[in-house]
Amino acid sequence: MKKNLFLFLTLLFISGCATTRRYAVPIDQSPERMTLTLTGYCECGICCGWKRNWRFQPVYAYGPNKGKPKEVGITSSGTRAVRGTIAADTRLFPYGTIIQVPGYGWGRVEDIGGAIKGHHIDLFFDSHQEAIEWGRQKKQVLIWKPRR
Repeated sequence: MKKNLFLFLTLLFISGCATTRRYAVPIDQSPERMTLTLTGYCECGICCGWKRNWRFQPVYAYGPNKGKPKEVGITSSGTRAVRGTIAADTRLFPYGTIIQVPGYGWGRVEDIGGAIKGHHIDLFFDSHQEAIEWGRQKKQVLIWKPRR
């Protein structure tokens, strides 16, 4: 019996069922429909602009923080980047905005990007290959902005 329970819990954990993210959208708020440019990113140095210094520590590769320590995989809002994390222009889509993207699923704005301006969002993927395969697309999405 214990062996079966252990196997079941192991399979549940491996399949990802135990770590599924859920997003609560207000039922009394209608979503806004908008066509956006969608690109993909991951936590690699190519996508996120970091490299390792001579001490093998991650640092910013360019920009005003060049050479300063970089926390890899941490968003600008302080959360860990996982599938469902979205980088956006927070002047248009404030932190906490929930977006449903056809072919990707649900996500929440938790990050910003240097090249992410206007009607363009960046979707987080677990690997660089997945981000590259997503490419650059234009799709109509559903948007629920947080209440103020």
